[in-house]
Amino acid sequence: MGPTRAPQPRGRRWLRALPAALILVVFALDFLTPRGMRVFPLLAAAPVLVAPWLSLAGTIATGGAALLAAVLLPLVRGRLPFGVDDIVPFSTFVTLTLLAAVVNRLLARERRQLRNTREVAEVLQRAVLPSPPGRIGPLTVAVRYEAAAREAAVGGDLYAIHPTSHGVRLMIADVRGKGLGAVRTVNALLGTFHEATRRAPDLPGVVRWLEERMQEVKRAEGGAGLETFATAVIAELSADGSTLCTANRGHPAPLLVHRGRARPLEPATPSLPLGLADLGVPDVPPDVPVDRYALPEGAVLVLFTDGVVEARDHRGVFYDPVPRLSRPLPPDPDHVLDALLGDLYRYTEEHLDDDVALLAVGLSRDAHDGPGGAPAVRPGEADGGRHPVRDPSGPSA
Repeated sequence: MGPTRAPQPRGRRWLRALPAALILVVFALDFLTPRGMRVFPLLAAAPVLVAPWLSLAGTIATGGAALLAAVLLPLVRGRLPFGVDDIVPFSTFVTLTLLAAVVNRLLARERRQLRNTREVAEVLQRAVLPSPPGRIGPLTVAVRYEAAAREAAVGGDLYAIHPTSHGVRLMIADVRGKGLGAVRTVNALLGTFHEATRRAPDLPGVVRWLEERMQEVKRAEGGAGLETFATAVIAELSADGSTLCTANRGHPAPLLVHRGRARPLEPATPSLPLGLADLGVPDVPPDVPVDRYALPEGAVLVLFTDGVVEARDHRGVFYDPVPRLSRPLPPDPDHVLDALLGDLYRYTEEHLDDDVALLAVGLSRDAHDGPGGAPAVRPGEADGGRHPVRDPSGPSA
């Protein structure tokens, strides 16, 4: 399935009830205040207050309802609706309603332009990130891309997955910045990853190809130091889906979802993001730590960009995807990503401050060789024992 938006929670329905609530509050204040005091100015402000939120018809209807309330209030209190002294307030009332209508139209046009720009950005983003096939060998694949609510620029989030003779290699990354510069870097990384997956004999080789490409991008842009970089997770799944190798370059840890439990696959050795190798020892190629895990059958591997873990609720508390995915879920990547995004939108009240890219692969029950789906590589045997396979269900994960 392509990067389609997950079902989102419904909008803020309380905004529709705001005009009626405001008028009721004014009625209550009129009865609670002495007769000499007038609450007419509060009613006159009603259409202006709701103009940013309601439609043009709703704004004008609010003005009409407020005017009707202004006429009824004196009658209920035993006064004449309007006198000579009320001509100026009444004119002000009409003027404010017309002003609210103008403000409503201007804001609606701005929102429409922003929405169109964001849609163009999403189309461009999806053109840069074509959807992978839904199944690659023994793996089922799902991806999602969600554009930030506050931005209309193309982001630097990317994902890729390719079958090779070494297994299925995949990557998720987040390039610093937005706009055309980020798009150029995204294209450079995607092209390099595609080439490296075919030519590099191992995962560290793929990472070195990507690092060299990032250094070329930095030189071409005249960048230095911390100006240009990308966090990334580069991974390789064995041909039978039993073993996962990951190289984490300063990126949020992937999650392994299995039997109602989500486990973060934290790297044993932290590494700098891609593009920052020049900060190390000169002329010495940096080591590429690789973590290896034995994967159970029916598990789902979820990779995501930092837009997920940096999302906040109204109190400013960061979102944690582990509790949401630590529930009984079908071992289906599409279902897992929909559940995660639905919960993320509820948590943030439908407002993402950064783009979100997600890639999930499901290890089908027939992916493993041997009886009972036992892993083809036992812990400690991978690569001659030099890089022991970690059990993701254990405390080390």
